[in-house]
Amino acid sequence: MPYSERDADKRSRKLAQDSDKTPGNSRTGGIYGRITGFFLGVDSWISSTLFEIKDAILRGWSAYAAFLEHFRVRGIKRLFVDLIDDAATFGLAFAFILVAYALPPFSGEGDVWNKKRQYAVTITDMNGDIIGHRGIRQDDAVPLKEIPPHVIKALLATEDARFYDHIGVDFIGTLRAAIANAKAQGVRQGGSTLTQQLAKNLFLSPERSFRRKIHEAFLALWIEARLSKDEILKMYLDRSYMGAGNYGIEAAAQYYFGKSVRDVNIKEAAILAGLFKAPSKYAPDRHPKAAMARANVVLYRMLDAGFISYGELLQARQMPVEIAGKKDTYAPNHFMDWVYRETIDTLRKQHLTNDYVVEVKTTIDTKLQERAQKLVNSILEKEGKAYRASQAALVALEPDGAVKTIIGGRDYEASQFNRATDALRQPGSAFKPFVYLAALLKGYTPRTVVLDAPITIRGWTPHNYSRRYHGRVTLTQALAHSYNSVPVRLMTKIGRKFIIETAHKVGLRAKLRPVPSLPLGSNEVTLLDMTAAYANFANGGKRVEPYTVLEIRRPDGTLLYSRKRNGPKPEQTIPYEKIAELNTMLNKVVTGGTARRANLGFTPQAGKTGTTSSYRDAYFMGFTGHLVTGVWFGNDNYMPTRRATGGSLPAMTWRRFMLMALEGKEPKALPGIPLDGRYRAYAAKMRRAKGQVMAAAAGDLAPGVTGIGDSDILVQVPRARTKRSRRIKTARRNDPVVGTLRDMFSIFRVDNRRNNFKRRRTNRTNYGKIKRNRTRARRNARKVRNFWNIFR
Repeated sequence: MPYSERDADKRSRKLAQDSDKTPGNSRTGGIYGRITGFFLGVDSWISSTLFEIKDAILRGWSAYAAFLEHFRVRGIKRLFVDLIDDAATFGLAFAFILVAYALPPFSGEGDVWNKKRQYAVTITDMNGDIIGHRGIRQDDAVPLKEIPPHVIKALLATEDARFYDHIGVDFIGTLRAAIANAKAQGVRQGGSTLTQQLAKNLFLSPERSFRRKIHEAFLALWIEARLSKDEILKMYLDRSYMGAGNYGIEAAAQYYFGKSVRDVNIKEAAILAGLFKAPSKYAPDRHPKAAMARANVVLYRMLDAGFISYGELLQARQMPVEIAGKKDTYAPNHFMDWVYRETIDTLRKQHLTNDYVVEVKTTIDTKLQERAQKLVNSILEKEGKAYRASQAALVALEPDGAVKTIIGGRDYEASQFNRATDALRQPGSAFKPFVYLAALLKGYTPRTVVLDAPITIRGWTPHNYSRRYHGRVTLTQALAHSYNSVPVRLMTKIGRKFIIETAHKVGLRAKLRPVPSLPLGSNEVTLLDMTAAYANFANGGKRVEPYTVLEIRRPDGTLLYSRKRNGPKPEQTIPYEKIAELNTMLNKVVTGGTARRANLGFTPQAGKTGTTSSYRDAYFMGFTGHLVTGVWFGNDNYMPTRRATGGSLPAMTWRRFMLMALEGKEPKALPGIPLDGRYRAYAAKMRRAKGQVMAAAAGDLAPGVTGIGDSDILVQVPRARTKRSRRIKTARRNDPVVGTLRDMFSIFRVDNRRNNFKRRRTNRTNYGKIKRNRTRARRNARKVRNFWNIFR
């Protein structure tokens, strides 16, 4: 036993004896002694261990010195010994430097295989028909054993013929490539193995540098130690970029040839294998000649590797190749952009972070989406110019929040910005229903009388659109005619905070500032946000979140997410009776207020217009029992329109869209707006007209009725004029006396447009109206002259 350890034992025994001699030999003294003994034992162990290590080093050095003392090498042997010694010394130093310089910043912890991976989302409609893709195109559902052997052989022949023989780094292949490149005085062959290329695709950037090559080698060895050869090959086939946004050989086969990789022939396999080198250069749809030339190179490499015979090569070269044509179909791009964002959020919320290739079933109505886009573009083209409105957006969703249509602008190719989901705009008077709902929750009723009169808050005075005030009015009248002073006056009674809380309760997610102009819609919101909030009015007070995703599945059909199973349930946030009261008020907006142009007439409906200051934004938010739709018109550069209000372009667009959307659907009651006699009479009239349509097939259709249109509204056409009535009309028109008398009495006809012009004569900037008035005056003078010519 070493000296230090013996001393430590003596000290510990002496301390133990001293502790035993302590008066009373208390329990505290015994514990102290044991603790002291423990630490002294630890100290003894450390001292003895260090002594033994030192002693071993000294004895080893003595043995090494003794060996060198007796080791005598002279002559040629000494030269070899020195070379080996120096090589070992410098090699070890070089290895340390290489590791320090080239070791990649890679921990190998966590989900390392998916760190740089992107999502591949295939989007379908409710019937499962594919409508488009977002993210990358990828399909990793095909097992390696189902991929034809000639596809794998084509890949190995052109990328790594010794794949199954090396350990991740092919030293023989690298040396052969270096010799070939030296002979050609350029880069003719690559020395990277398939595993090294996979390492670059998964972990590294595409930069070309010596350091990246070293990283590739290290990571290739790391991959080979953790995955089998077949697993490496499968991952390479699924993760490699193949051009045109396709990742993986299955996605490339579907894109270029319109079929699965399971069904490609040997020539198509050679074309696909040629894409690994330069996807853009050898894409068969864009560069067919270059793709065919590259395919021939691949076939000859397969021949050199012994994968095919010469006869198979000749047969493959004669095989026809048909490139899949791109379908010229309408793509709801703005809708799919929103679906992609919602899909990613759903996967993360459901903790499905390991699924990157998914198929999503959505709520879209593709026919309605396409017709809505055409409608918006047509209105912008024909009527938008008159109002100086260059852009529009439309959102339609069901009362439960299922989004059916998203129109984010007139042309996706020109601008991918989604004005329906991302554009923050002031809603104007379309925000007022939230103020009136807050008042109803505080005890007001639709018949409560309030004062429409000037009101000033901190120097700010709101004015009505007509610049006139109407005194004592009911809440229903104030909302129907969109008086501005009334909601501001209500705000002073119920408080701004309560209005904001009410708006958030119905589903408005935007951040609202408690400014004096809050009731007039001065806060910025998105059209989708507003439409989802109005869905609360249509469903009776249940807060809903707008959604497009119904199901998420893997490519093999495995269900990952279902809205019915995993989705949130609607929450009743507003009492049903209060929503019913508000809807009766909003119904008056359509039937006799600012939105008469949106009146459908055959189904219960409600809505509200909205116009911002200087006519920059125009809204109409409306709903029926089937659909909630919001429409916006304006300009991207925030320039004012030419007096475009919510009751003009937006209301007209809303009505035309709803006529298309409600085709074949029976009228449905709304909370507070029952399906009363008006709509029942219409339904009876519709049934009678359907009977007449059926009778039309037999040739006995009633005159003047053609039947029922697609929107379930009677289509009346003028009665055909008989030959006799046409002759009478022509005779009267050609009679000079009749024409003169008509001209004479037209002088005294009341022309409202002329009177309106006289009332606004002070506005000298409207030169067009002045010119038309002068033309009308000259025409009337000509009529008077013609009248007096009768008596000459």
